[in-house]
Amino acid sequence: MVKDSAQLAALGDPTRRRIFELVGTRPRTVAEITRELTVSQSAVSQHLKVLRESRLVRAEPKGASNVYHIDPAGLGQMRAWLDRFWSNTLAAYKVAVEKS
Repeated sequence: MVKDSAQLAALGDPTRRRIFELVGTRPRTVAEITRELTVSQSAVSQHLKVLRESRLVRAEPKGASNVYHIDPAGLGQMRAWLDRFWSNTLAAYKVAVEKS
């Protein structure tokens, strides 16, 4: 649950969510992300650090910069955690329907 908490906390910030969404559409550099936002390049780098530490994005060195991608392993962990709630909800719904 610790990793899940870090991931949820990381996505709790609207700027980080936007960065995550941008990287989710295609891999991007810090400069490309900064052009899409109203925050400084330094701020984008700090947000990316939080996203990296929570395993939501990963950096791939390319020349003098990094290209950021969604981290499928970290995202898979978060999805598995969220899927438990979905499974529990469906099971409860099934029980409710069968009682009707």
